[in-house]
Amino acid sequence: MARLFVISGPSGAGKGTLIKGILEQRPDLAVVATSATTRPMRPGEVDGREYFFLAPETFERRVDDGEFVEWVEFAGNRYGTLKSEVDRLLAEGANVILELEVDGSLVIQDSRPDACLIFIDTDPAELRRRLISRQTEDDGEIDVRLEIAAQQSQDKLRFDHVVYNDEVERAVAELLATLERELDR
Repeated sequence: MARLFVISGPSGAGKGTLIKGILEQRPDLAVVATSATTRPMRPGEVDGREYFFLAPETFERRVDDGEFVEWVEFAGNRYGTLKSEVDRLLAEGANVILELEVDGSLVIQDSRPDACLIFIDTDPAELRRRLISRQTEDDGEIDVRLEIAAQQSQDKLRFDHVVYNDEVERAVAELLATLERELDR
C-alpha cells in the first residue's frame, strides 16, 4: 500500500536537499507531489515542476471549492497541496512525499492521520547562513523566515520523526533509513 510522507521544517533547513539526496539513492522509493503557490516564479523555475504557479484569485477559488488537502499563507504568499495531485499519485501506487512548511504539515496530520510526518531541524546560525547563501530573499525576508523558524521549531515534537540536518550525507542516510523503516511497518 502506498504511503504519504510529509517532510517539513523551517525554510532553509534543507528539506529539498535531503529529499533530492534520498531520491538520487533510491529513485524507486517515492515521488514528490508538486504543490501550488501564489508566489512569483523565480528564475529557472518551471510551472508544474517546482510548483503550480497560480494567480491569487485562482488559488482562492480553488480553496473555496475544497480542492486543497492543505494550504497556508507564508511570508505573504499562499502555498497548498492539491488533493487531486496526492490522490492521483497514491492511486498509481507511488509513495508520495510532500515538502511542506510546518503549518501545512499539521493540517495533513489532522486530515490524513495515516501520513508519516518528518521534521527537518538545523542549527539557527546554520539556517541563517543557508538563507543568505541561497540569495532568493532580501534581508527583511530572511529575518521574517528566521522568526517563523524559531516558532516552528517548537512544533517538532508533534512530528513522528525528527532528522537533524547538521551534515547533508549523514542526514540523507538518516532520512532514508527512517522512510525505509516506515515502509517496512
